[in-house]
Order: sequence, then structure tokens, then C-alpha cells
Amino acid sequence: MEGRAENPLLLKSVNHISLVCRSVEKSLDFYQNVLGFFSIRRPGSFDFEGAWLYNYGMGIHLLQSEDPDNMPKISLQINPKDNHISFQCESMATVEKKLKEMKIEYVQSRVEEGGICVDQLFFHDPDGSMIEICNCDNLPVIPLGGGGGDTTLCSRINCNVQQQQQLQQAAGQIKQQQVTCLPSIPINEEYLPCA
Repeated sequence: MEGRAENPLLLKSVNHISLVCRSVEKSLDFYQNVLGFFSIRRPGSFDFEGAWLYNYGMGIHLLQSEDPDNMPKISLQINPKDNHISFQCESMATVEKKLKEMKIEYVQSRVEEGGICVDQLFFHDPDGSMIEICNCDNLPVIPLGGGGGDTTLCSRINCNVQQQQQLQQAAGQIKQQQVTCLPSIPINEEYLPCA
């Protein structure tokens, strides 16, 4: 394939991930009570055991294994390089405290790049699927090789922060111009973006 088509399949978003479980009940408890998903209705025409959950703009479909005893063994080692699903959080300290309270074993990692630090916590669900919790919402998404012009941030929060910083810089420049060019016109500080 040469180049990259913008959106060849006209995709809109991630809908769900599907996980085969030894016990749907145990996995349901984990995804609801640890990760905060809630159960949603699944089609009644399904003739196999499972559960659907939803939160954070995506679904998780749990499927009962037909042969739970022959599923791959759960690795006791938590390896951040394994396949995993990642969730952003508001407070890494809160996540770590809750994992300790729930007696869930985890591994910490930190990525530092260009003055940006991303903290990560990795742990397993009841079937050994890797979960990551991170604070990577300030990590820029930079397309490689002409994949787009602007750097995109991972969250709307940071877009707001960036816009606010740009407004503050512009307001500072305007204020400086007014001081230099029109010293008799006062600036009302309450109308400037918050610092």
C-alpha cells in the first residue's frame, strides 16, 4: 500500500472489545467494581452465556469460555509489554490507593519524553488480560511522515488548557501593546483568562 488513505473504511470510533472468560460472573464483578463499567442489555437471541458492559465511550463484551479449563494459563508476571487495554484517569494516586485497598497486584512504570511524564499502573483482570491505567492525557499525538499538520493532544482537557494558555499569551501581548501604545486605556483584569 502506498501512502495512507484518510479513512478508507469510514470508521467512526472504537465500539467494544470482546473478552473470553473462565467465569463471566468473576469478570463482570471485576469490570463493574474495579473499572467502573455498568451492565447493558445484550441481544436475547444469543444462545451462549455472556455479558455486555459500557462506560468511557466504549463497550466490553464478556463471553463465557466453552472450555474454561483449557484456556491459556494466567501469567503471574505483570508485563507492561503484553497486549493490554489502557484507561486514562483523573488521579494516579487515587487509583494506586484503590488497587492497594482491593489487594490487586500491579506494576508501576513511568515514561518521560520532552518534559512530559506519563505514569502507568499495570494489572490483570481475572483471566489474565492486562489493564493499564495512566495519566497520558497530556501526551501529544504526533503523526509520522505527513500524516497531518497539527499535533493533537489526547484529551479535550488539554485542548482547553492549551487554548487558555494561548489566550493568556495573546492577552499579555495586547496588554503590553496597550501599555506601550495607549497607556491611558486601562485593562480590566477580570475579563482576562484565568491564570
